[in-house]
Amino acid sequence: MRYKAAERLNKFQTGIFAAMDEKKEALIASGREVINLSIGTPDFKPSRHVMEAVKEAVSEPFNYRYSLTDTPELLDALVAYYKRRYKAEISPDEITGVHGTQEGMGHLGLAMLDPGDVVLLPDPGYPIYEAGTLLADARIYYYGMVKENDFLPDMTEIPEEILEEARFIVLSYPSNPVGAAAPKEMYLNMIELAKKYGFFIINDNAYSDIIFDGREGFSFLALPGAKEVGVEFFSLSKSFNLTGLRLSYLIGNKDIIDAMKLLYSQYDFGIPYPAQKAAIAALTGPMDDVHAQCLEYQRRRDALCGGLRAAGWNVPDSDGTMFVWLPVPEGYTSMSFVEKLMDETGIIGTPGTAFGPRGEGYIRFALVRPAEEMARIAEKIGEILK
Repeated sequence: MRYKAAERLNKFQTGIFAAMDEKKEALIASGREVINLSIGTPDFKPSRHVMEAVKEAVSEPFNYRYSLTDTPELLDALVAYYKRRYKAEISPDEITGVHGTQEGMGHLGLAMLDPGDVVLLPDPGYPIYEAGTLLADARIYYYGMVKENDFLPDMTEIPEEILEEARFIVLSYPSNPVGAAAPKEMYLNMIELAKKYGFFIINDNAYSDIIFDGREGFSFLALPGAKEVGVEFFSLSKSFNLTGLRLSYLIGNKDIIDAMKLLYSQYDFGIPYPAQKAAIAALTGPMDDVHAQCLEYQRRRDALCGGLRAAGWNVPDSDGTMFVWLPVPEGYTSMSFVEKLMDETGIIGTPGTAFGPRGEGYIRFALVRPAEEMARIAEKIGEILK
């Protein structure tokens, strides 16, 4: 009997990433050195006090039981952290844990959307925003993120009937993939638009601790009126290097939080206790490692982008995140330049088209090698551009 997958899976493709992975494996098999800058997996270690908290937690038999909910200790730690770090007032009933923002965003549509609802998504944008919307059988209207507007949403380009129809808009600054930061004024304007047209704001706050050149990393929830119209995903993955523990929290508007909790109650048994202990240790412990790491990411950005400019490739610096978003040299498409780099240098970047049609003409590199190595990578790329 032949198996036929569910129709909804026809909406998804793995084409670009599958092709790149196949080419990477061929390079490795041929004995070539491969430098993979396509995936944003931090190469920093978690802080010692966080690892010690996990070590202690896994030695306690009780912590192998179902957790079912976020513990009061964890919720209190989040409330205190948001007040201390962001000057934002939240309460424990405005929080729910998710197994990483990727998973949380993937399921949020099931809690918030009915088939046919309209969602406003960035182009280019992180792919899970699109996938979560499609899983809910909702409709997507893409707003452009372009250099000419500092990669900020231009809401005047969205027809008023779409704004009136929209259920929510997804925002994320500092932005993956484009590396842009947004001023508070943009968020304040968006809050007013959300109130005017009746849509909600979903803010992906993954990189507020990886922001450069003296810019301020902040929480959308610290702004007046934010909780009336939205929620925020707050992730411990990149700030604290806990990607594998899948620790993220949806915080804000209580009605949305309650809807997400109800959805989760049907299929989930909560974040494991040892992971919750890691979160508590990270949120209540010293931030020295977080600050030092941010400075190191900036050094890596400077080494890579400065080195590429010295080699004749006029590229901009990113404002934040662990990525740089660079216009490809003249004469190349995103994919053809990625392929040239792989073939001639073994360096792997991500073509901008992996993040949407407006990503054409760009390549994304992850800052996952030390600054000294980033400088050598820039020299290596410069050799093929001469």
